[in-house]
Amino acid sequence: MEYLSRRTLLATTAAAGIATGLSSLSAQAAEGLPQPQRPGHGGNDPGPRNVAIDRQNPDILVPPATDSGTLPNLAFSFSNAHVRVGTGGWTRQVTNRELPISMTVAGVDMRLNAGGIREMHWHKAAEWSYMLYGKARITAMDFDGKLFVEDVGVGDLWYFPPGVPHSIQGLEGDGCEFLLVFDDGGFDENNTFLLSDWIKHTPPEVLAKNFGMPASVFAKVPAPEDLYIFASAPPKPLSQENPRGVPTIPGKFSHRLLAQKPVAAGNSGSVRIADSSIFPASKTIAAAYVEVSPGAMREMHWHPNNDEWQYYIEGQGRMTVFAAQGQARTFDYRAGDVGYVPFATGHYIENTGTTPLRFLEIFKSDYYADVSFNQWLAVSPPELVKAHLNVDQAVIDGLRTTKTPIVPA
Repeated sequence: MEYLSRRTLLATTAAAGIATGLSSLSAQAAEGLPQPQRPGHGGNDPGPRNVAIDRQNPDILVPPATDSGTLPNLAFSFSNAHVRVGTGGWTRQVTNRELPISMTVAGVDMRLNAGGIREMHWHKAAEWSYMLYGKARITAMDFDGKLFVEDVGVGDLWYFPPGVPHSIQGLEGDGCEFLLVFDDGGFDENNTFLLSDWIKHTPPEVLAKNFGMPASVFAKVPAPEDLYIFASAPPKPLSQENPRGVPTIPGKFSHRLLAQKPVAAGNSGSVRIADSSIFPASKTIAAAYVEVSPGAMREMHWHPNNDEWQYYIEGQGRMTVFAAQGQARTFDYRAGDVGYVPFATGHYIENTGTTPLRFLEIFKSDYYADVSFNQWLAVSPPELVKAHLNVDQAVIDGLRTTKTPIVPA
């Protein structure tokens, strides 16, 4: 009897589960939820499922029929990164811990409130930055003891070589937010050489000898965990930031990227490039700021100098990556996402939204370079291309001999 009762219970539970599943599918259909299917392929997903993620990644849920193979993940959102909060703001990072394929570059998203200070520090990796919001004051000292101090705003860059001590502070108003990029995929923002940390780990008598003053003056230095990103009053006017009159190096470590004329511009979008030929300080990071209009596309291309690390600033898009051996995979991106393209791998980025798509292409390199798929075919001997593609002369004539980074819808 006990066995029959249990069997009856299991059968009843299974029937209830089937009914629930059918009910779930009916509800999903009624709500127009995305499903992992296309005509003749796939099927409904009765759940459990995370519909919000499915909606944001339609080309993961239903890959284009041309996708093939098992390429690694090439996308990670800063929204999924751990946030470290301080009294003066917050920070989060995407390294090869979060995105394992990202071996050349790591990124940090940082917010400083008005007056908030990213503690004076230095590190082994070079630091490149793009200002996303508000205004900040950056300071540094070069290896000759000269002072750099400057205010930066949206669209401005800075670059500090390895070992150069520096700081960042949010300015009056609403402070700032910026993207930091480091030329080492394994870089950890928490692994920096902090001013307070060294003071706290140096014997008092050594401090006294080094600075030529009583060690007691350092007794009240806050613990490193109390600084890092900490609240302070907004700084004095820029003109008052060098009261001792030390030699300065204005402009050396910064660049106004958005004030720069695009190398390609039109109704479909534009591209601005900043590498060491434009921004001499930036010896290990080259970048492009790309704008793509709705429906337009960053043309099919590849980069011959290094892996590409992307940061999506605004809008939404999708990228298909072609990795040879019959492998191709498509990913969807939105503002705040990181994308990655392995060295020399073919790809394109299409604006799939209704507003401009803006993103950064970043490389561990001193120069920017890309190869246009269209241009390669256009400049090659016509008969050679015809033999490969089985096309006529009209197709050859339609190819573009000049590079067109952004192609229209």
